[in-house]
Amino acid sequence: MGRKIGLFYGTDTGNTERIAQELKEILIAKNSDLEIDIHEIYKKEPQDLQAYDLLIIGMPTWYDGELQGDWEVFLPKFGQVNFIGKTIAFFGLGDQYGYSFYFGDALGVFYEIAKKNGANIVGQWPIKGYEYDASKAEIDGQLVGLLIDVDNQDEMTQERLEQWTDLILPHFSK
Repeated sequence: MGRKIGLFYGTDTGNTERIAQELKEILIAKNSDLEIDIHEIYKKEPQDLQAYDLLIIGMPTWYDGELQGDWEVFLPKFGQVNFIGKTIAFFGLGDQYGYSFYFGDALGVFYEIAKKNGANIVGQWPIKGYEYDASKAEIDGQLVGLLIDVDNQDEMTQERLEQWTDLILPHFSK
């Protein structure tokens, strides 16, 4: 029996939900032993995240670095989660040209909390191939997770998802 992964996302337009579904399909195609439960973060509680040792967390960044509405509501609760012993991979959506000073900022906000609360964070992603001016999601020259830009680079989405799942899969298949 494989390990159970909790995949939590928030969405307003449906793009993050679409990416979450694609991630699940790719991961299961690569390792059929995995069991992945997908949850929209709307009306969730800290114990919903704490039920999993393996987490994938996805969110868009809106406008000038704003959080998606459901994640904004959940932010104080996220800070209450004890992530010691948990492995987390982050993915996010953003517009690197229209909001180049805030690209993927939401990931950086949640990364900092998860790290402070003891998480083992995997899935860091290279900045190569993106054009933005600043991002809270960039730490030490790499992104804290996969960033997808469906507005400007959607043609790269599938390849990035395939490569990122190869990167995180060893951490989620042990």
